[in-house]
Amino acid sequence: MARSGQPRSLGANLRDVVRVGKDLTTSSPSRFAIVVFSSLILLFTGLLSLPIASADRTVTPLADALFTAVSTICVTGLSTVDMATHWSPFGHAVVFVGVNIGGLGVLTLASVMGLVISKRLGLRAKLIAAGDTNPMRAHGGPVNESQTVRLGEVGQLLRTVAISALVIEAGLMVLLYPSLLMAGVDPISALWEAPFYAAMAFTNTGFTPNPGGLAPFADDYLVLSLLMVGVFLGSIGFPVIYTLTRHLWHVKKWSLHTKLTLITTVLLFIIGAGVFLLLEYDNPRTFGSMDAADTTFQAFFQSAMTRSGGFSVIDQADLNGSSLLAASMLMFVGGGSASTAGGIKVTTLAVLALAVWSEAKGRPSVEAFGRRIPSDVQRVALSVVAWGATIVAVSTIAIAQITKEPVVEVLFDVISAFGTVGLSTGVTASLPDGASYIMAATIFMGRVGTVTLAAAVAATSRSQLYSLPVERPIVG
Repeated sequence: MARSGQPRSLGANLRDVVRVGKDLTTSSPSRFAIVVFSSLILLFTGLLSLPIASADRTVTPLADALFTAVSTICVTGLSTVDMATHWSPFGHAVVFVGVNIGGLGVLTLASVMGLVISKRLGLRAKLIAAGDTNPMRAHGGPVNESQTVRLGEVGQLLRTVAISALVIEAGLMVLLYPSLLMAGVDPISALWEAPFYAAMAFTNTGFTPNPGGLAPFADDYLVLSLLMVGVFLGSIGFPVIYTLTRHLWHVKKWSLHTKLTLITTVLLFIIGAGVFLLLEYDNPRTFGSMDAADTTFQAFFQSAMTRSGGFSVIDQADLNGSSLLAASMLMFVGGGSASTAGGIKVTTLAVLALAVWSEAKGRPSVEAFGRRIPSDVQRVALSVVAWGATIVAVSTIAIAQITKEPVVEVLFDVISAFGTVGLSTGVTASLPDGASYIMAATIFMGRVGTVTLAAAVAATSRSQLYSLPVERPIVG
């Protein structure tokens, strides 16, 4: 022990830091996850603020650097600057690394950091990783073991996360490289654009490395199809990928989560394409000037990208107001749990839809595929929707008041931020600093997750050993 008045050794200070890290890990997994993401955002804000990160070697304004860092770590794809021309090769490399880190997921990433701190994957670290597959694990107290991924399987899940991300992005890169060459991209540029597009597709970010975005590939069905495949694989979630790697041809062994995710994802993909086809087929600014085959393909591409992909061939501001509203609804839902996509998640929508159907049929419980969905899962689903709608409403009102832009366009961009989609009507690029901070906060809350934020605020969960008298208020 150091004597009074003498400076402490570096080793003692490091041990204190490690002790604080351990305490943070074991006290609240959700808070630790938020701290990890916040720290990463601050780190990448600093990196993007460096003169070497900008193309003209000047310091990027704090508001733009912070917004880009948030959009990168939260794999959103919105930007207040031109991503293709503003950043230098170093800046693009920072963005590339950031989206791959953020794509791992806030709780999965936090569990890895917790493993580094604690030197082993203990119970709390497993709870953090499992919480990414089941939001109720973010809370304290007992949890029903019939979950997407059991605690004993968390180690395998983490390996699946790392391996699937590496394999899928590498596969996309290999397929995209010759596709970009056939599209007219020179071989040297394609060496960089292929892995960049692969990462942006799998992480559902939507940044493009070349000026003009996807405009040069607007008629290239091969490139666009590969991007859609990458977006789909990233949006279904790591637990689903984990299940498919183990039981691809044994549907009966699929978990309820896997079945609900895949069915709801495919249904929304098809329904979304049909809606865009119906609403935009006569719009000369979007699909009206295309033939039937192009219109159909672009409708499916638009549907896939509004699920969190963020890539865009057409200008979103040219969509009809009805299409903007439909796209906003799809973006609000987002992709699968524990995926690179955002939104309230497709399983949340599926659980609520099943609850409504069961109530309409007068059934005492909510059931699907021979399984009963407990009431606590239904309450979590309802809470996610309520908090998500509240965040979107408050952000829309605040930004609309600051910018005086049309509410429909502001709402579209805000939901795109909350759902970490990346599509924009052009509002985001012209945001003043105050509004950009609000939009960045919306992105952060949408990515970290409303349930995780709620669990982080709650200090501990208390058990109640008594029940109050029942009284039914009038509803409806």
